[in-house]
Amino acid sequence: MSIREALPEDAAAVAAVHVLSWRAAYRDLLPARYLAALDVAERTAVWRARLTAPDRPTVLVATGSGGEVRAFSCFRAWQGEDLDPRTTGELAALYALPEAWGTGVGRALLSASTERLAAAGFRMAALWVLAGNARGRRFYEAAGWRPDGEVVREETGGRVLDELRYRRDLLA
Repeated sequence: MSIREALPEDAAAVAAVHVLSWRAAYRDLLPARYLAALDVAERTAVWRARLTAPDRPTVLVATGSGGEVRAFSCFRAWQGEDLDPRTTGELAALYALPEAWGTGVGRALLSASTERLAAAGFRMAALWVLAGNARGRRFYEAAGWRPDGEVVREETGGRVLDELRYRRDLLA
């Protein structure tokens, strides 16, 4: 496995990981019809736009021995109003192919992402995770992330779900 910055030509592979991971990770949280309708081609266009934007976030990909994208992360300065974007980075996404779960690829990608955030001068990192995503919450907590008490309600696929904000000190 290797980790590198994503290129525009990785957009389709990142989109496939995004869709397949959502279908597996959120199957008990979101309607099956919504998950089945997720479209890799539509997500490819979104990721290509992100990867070519002048103010693009940083996107890392973890690739297997054959160069195939197995997981990705996306991070940037905090986008909300309640945390300082000069000192707080946001881990906006971290997804892996379901067959890669439990292999260490997610841990390696999370570590690389937090190292890059710290190297960029951020002192704190934050992320949002669905309250019902027990696997995701265990994953982040095992890496030292903790909920900070902030909760937002978001509608996705016709369901209103709570998202919990987790934070981690990058200086520790």
